[in-house]
Amino acid sequence: MLEEIRISSLGVIDSSTLELGPGLTVITGETGAGKTMVVTALGLLLGGRADSGAVRLGAKAARVEGVVNTASLPEFAEAVEEAGGEAEDGRVLLARNISSEGRSRAYAGGASVPASALADLAEPLVAVHGQSDQHRLLQAQAQRDALDRFGGTKVDDAATRYAELHRELAGIEKELTEVVANARERAREADLLRFGLSEIEAVAPEPGEDVSLAAEETRLGFADTLRTAAEQAREALSSDSGGPDALALSSSARSLLDGVREHDAAAGELADRLAEVSYLLSDLATDVSSYATGVETDPARLAAVSERRAALTALTRKYGETAAEVLIWAEVSSARLLELDGTDERIETLRAARERLRKELADAAASLSAARTAAAAELADVVTGELRLLAMPHAVLTIQVSQTEEAEPEDPERSGTPLEVDGRWLRYTATGVDEVELLLAANTGSEPRPLHKGASGGELSRVMLALEVALAGTSPVPTFVFDEVDAGVGGKAAVEVGRRLAELARTAQVLVVTHLPQVAAYADRHVVVKKASDGTVTTSGLTVLGDKDRVRELSRMLAGMEESYTALAHARELLASAKEARAAR
Repeated sequence: MLEEIRISSLGVIDSSTLELGPGLTVITGETGAGKTMVVTALGLLLGGRADSGAVRLGAKAARVEGVVNTASLPEFAEAVEEAGGEAEDGRVLLARNISSEGRSRAYAGGASVPASALADLAEPLVAVHGQSDQHRLLQAQAQRDALDRFGGTKVDDAATRYAELHRELAGIEKELTEVVANARERAREADLLRFGLSEIEAVAPEPGEDVSLAAEETRLGFADTLRTAAEQAREALSSDSGGPDALALSSSARSLLDGVREHDAAAGELADRLAEVSYLLSDLATDVSSYATGVETDPARLAAVSERRAALTALTRKYGETAAEVLIWAEVSSARLLELDGTDERIETLRAARERLRKELADAAASLSAARTAAAAELADVVTGELRLLAMPHAVLTIQVSQTEEAEPEDPERSGTPLEVDGRWLRYTATGVDEVELLLAANTGSEPRPLHKGASGGELSRVMLALEVALAGTSPVPTFVFDEVDAGVGGKAAVEVGRRLAELARTAQVLVVTHLPQVAAYADRHVVVKKASDGTVTTSGLTVLGDKDRVRELSRMLAGMEESYTALAHARELLASAKEARAAR
């Protein structure tokens, strides 16, 4: 739970510290004293949008800190550590800085984190309810969410199953739409692939064949030139005509060095090396002669090679740089053609899957509707009972779970058609086929009407509070904050609001900003926001009241005067009555 909130340079608050404890804490004060700034500070700690206009005039920055006791929040402590922060002595410090230029920085456990990360961390800690939440309660989605929360595991399991099937069906329908819509393009692509594969099959290239054929074509095309060069080279190495050649010259050189071997060993080594050269030249002359003999002119083979190369070149212009790449293209295209040729089968498979999923989704929708209907009856009874305790003794809340029927579609297979559930064609969404609406009959004999039509501001406040009390046992949030949700409530109803807030505070930490003395009387801890004489809030602006000061504050709230004997007496009576009521819990 929250143990402490520190605020500096935020709005009219210069510097204040609010110590919190378990149970019900109320914050009161004159209009404009800065009560709502406490809720604003909490909103910043919860990762809300930073507004530079909230920075106190003349200050460079505003700062809000919150100390969270993690004794009963191990998952929160683990999340802070994963974000890079740490808990010290079982406590985590959350902080938010807003500069007057509009820059914002957030911290969790000493680590700097994005504001969005702070929002994710703090979301499980506090549920804030303001007058705007009363308007949110008028929305169909908020009413359905409240019912689903109350429904617990039964509704949650049914909703999860439905959501999974809906997501799977949406994926199947999207793919089916794409496959059918692209059937013409896929047929066109398949024809192109068949043509390409038939061209390649007709040529039947081999890997590396283009390289070897290019070399052979060059050799055949220059056969006469190659033969002439080889014969002249052989003549230079070993002449048949008796002319000077390499063999004769090397032999002569060897003989000259052999003749002086006895005078110098080095000359003998050179003669030996020349002997080796002579042997090599003799072998080389034989090889060159064989090469010259083997070079033949073959016009027929040259024509065949040129024709084959032309066929391969036609393929490499379309399907790859080399014969190997052409073969790779053929392999990939064959696999793609099999896929394209299986389009009709794929369509039938997808249609069968869609039909199966629609039936499963219809069954899941029926189960979810049944779970919601059962939960709606139970929640309506609980909230009606709470409303009677909130000075609405004749009020009856009804929760209507209904569906919107549509005409049977001409083409049931078309995507987005209604869902057939138990013989009825119903409109459906990702959350089911149900429309949930809270109906209120505020007085005996009146017809139940939707909240936005049949509830006043005060009645709406009490309906929301009754819902929150009813849902308290299903909510894991340890701290509830109510910002003047008792607006429009007075008299006996205000007393009952205070009583129910105190009841909620038995299982959760509750913080209430209020202007009603009947509500404030039920507080376990009463904090007042005081204005200084110059219209600002001093460092002691948030003050926890003792019993005597509490009587004076309640009298001010009752009569606008702190020293009125009648108001003081009424304040003491309120406190005594609240104390007695709390003791009887």
